Amino acid sequence: MSKLLDGKTGVVFGVANKNSIAWGIAKAWHNAGARLVFTYQGDRLKDKVQKLVSEFEGDTLVIECDVSDDSSIDRVFNEVDAHFKGKLDMVLHSVAYAPREALEGRFVDTARDAFSTAHDISAYSLVALAKRAAPLMSDGGSIIAMSYYGAEKVVKHYNVMGVAKAALEASTRYLAADLGSDGIRVNCISAGPVNTLAARGIAGFSEMLKHYDEHAPLGRNVTHEELGQTGVFLASDGGAAITGQVIYVDCGYQIMGGM
Repeated sequence: MSKLLDGKTGVVFGVANKNSIAWGIAKAWHNAGARLVFTYQGDRLKDKVQKLVSEFEGDTLVIECDVSDDSSIDRVFNEVDAHFKGKLDMVLHSVAYAPREALEGRFVDTARDAFSTAHDISAYSLVALAKRAAPLMSDGGSIIAMSYYGAEKVVKHYNVMGVAKAALEASTRYLAADLGSDGIRVNCISAGPVNTLAARGIAGFSEMLKHYDEHAPLGRNVTHEELGQTGVFLASDGGAAITGQVIYVDCGYQIMGGM
């Protein structure tokens, strides 16, 4: 594979294990020549992330971060600034959370605190990361967030997460408008269902996978590797004129009507 990201530096938020979408994109970024910083939340994930990252050669940092804590986010970007001398090119936001009970039953029954938590972790965190990343992107850069079709249409059991993802997509557009003059591009990848740790918390997820297999034009689900290649494209010069967009990488499912 050509080194489309050779010499670039990226920060990856959201790796939990080898099945994470963030890990698929991080591997593709690494293979394309990028230097990477990984974050993790809490000691429970520290060892898992460090074990995964150990297979990478080169200059790699692993830093704890709680995206609901501004001081924790500050600490990450201060370390990136110091280690890479103020040079940052890419950020991947692959972070989402809602209490499990908010992903069951009816959306109308969503508790106020569950609504707030879902939006803080899943949507506002992108704004918080972009605010701190932008000053380090002196030569421009690419910020990529992960979304899902439930932001656009009602998906059973996705509930408050769909509303939070809609807020994430709207935030992408506003951030793109704010940061465009600095050469910073902000986009979402809307992935088809992928068997990740977070996805398995959604009731009926296995049925969702089967439904996509049966109805997507390509007759299958997207792979981690394919999402990784999209991440490389958006971070590379190939995506230089793309910003504020939601790129569907779902084997075509999004185009289909109620057939």
